[in-house]
Amino acid sequence: MSATIQPEILLKLEDLLVRRGGVTVLDISRLEVFQGQVLSLIGPNGAGKSTLMLTLAGLLKPSRGAIFFQGERIADGGFAYRRHIAMVFQEPLLFDATVFENVATGLKIRGMSRGDIVRAVPGYLERFGIGHLAKRSARKLSGGEAQRTSLARAFVTKPEIVFLDEPFSALDPPTREALTNDLERILRETHTTAIASTHDQTEALRLADRIAVVIGGKIAQIGPVAEVMNRPADEFVASFVGVETVLPGRVVRVSAGAFAAAVAGGREVEAVGQVEPGDAVLCCVRPEQVTLSPNPTPPGSSARNVFAGTIRQITPLGLFQRIRVDCGFELVAYVTRQSLEELGLTEGKPVSASFKATAVHVIRRKEPLPL
Repeated sequence: MSATIQPEILLKLEDLLVRRGGVTVLDISRLEVFQGQVLSLIGPNGAGKSTLMLTLAGLLKPSRGAIFFQGERIADGGFAYRRHIAMVFQEPLLFDATVFENVATGLKIRGMSRGDIVRAVPGYLERFGIGHLAKRSARKLSGGEAQRTSLARAFVTKPEIVFLDEPFSALDPPTREALTNDLERILRETHTTAIASTHDQTEALRLADRIAVVIGGKIAQIGPVAEVMNRPADEFVASFVGVETVLPGRVVRVSAGAFAAAVAGGREVEAVGQVEPGDAVLCCVRPEQVTLSPNPTPPGSSARNVFAGTIRQITPLGLFQRIRVDCGFELVAYVTRQSLEELGLTEGKPVSASFKATAVHVIRRKEPLPL
């Protein structure tokens, strides 16, 4: 059995502190960015994501700390380092010139000859689907076309790292979806290391190898996508990464790695984990892990958690329907529109809601929780 190869650390920060107007806006002890991977920074507005991006890009000087690129500490204002990176902002910030000339900007700054520029630019125009716009003025572009131009301008320089600061947040959903598809493909094709800031969970999931949740200027949790999404470190992270059911409870029985926790409504939730009787816990269940059935006992179900309840609210969420079920506690489930119609699920209808014990992520709490 071969050992897992650890990716090379391309960018690292240590003991970072950023203060503005005497107020601490970032305080991060350590962060590593791996070669060829995409790190998504997610968190609420004002959490410090953009400040962290600007600091990592060498555009904002920290009050304290060090940033290392390829093992060397960035110094002298980071001018040499900036030649290895590119940045794409929410606003494209294009020059009053043609699409071709905008995309060629970074190559000109780097001193590339006109002949080499003419050979290099068209390939990136085609990659981002704007080859037919090469001679068009940037003033006549739609929002999506302008952002495609901005992305092509960043990637044509073949940066070691590309920073993406919420580049799609101002776009309409269809344009955003198309651009996310293309960016995902190009990142994989070019093996470009990227740091992407977003508050859109779907976008983060599509692009990222790792996710860092930024809250109050600190990294609350960082790790592979599946780990952060399915095993959040605390209640705030859980709510932010889409865990819509978080049940405070207290352990009442323990047996061979499994346990039961008493939660609201006099119900018990069975889960898997190493806990002790009397421990205060949070039982976290993702909505896609919950199965709904119009039958009192779901046929053929292997779930150990089955609760009778009543549908209180159905909310359309694009491809899915968000269903709130009152089981003595609130449980949230996602179903497709087809399943909604086939099962005849309507507000006020009795249903059974079920989920497996292994689907419950358990967060231990030190303080006792009242039931």
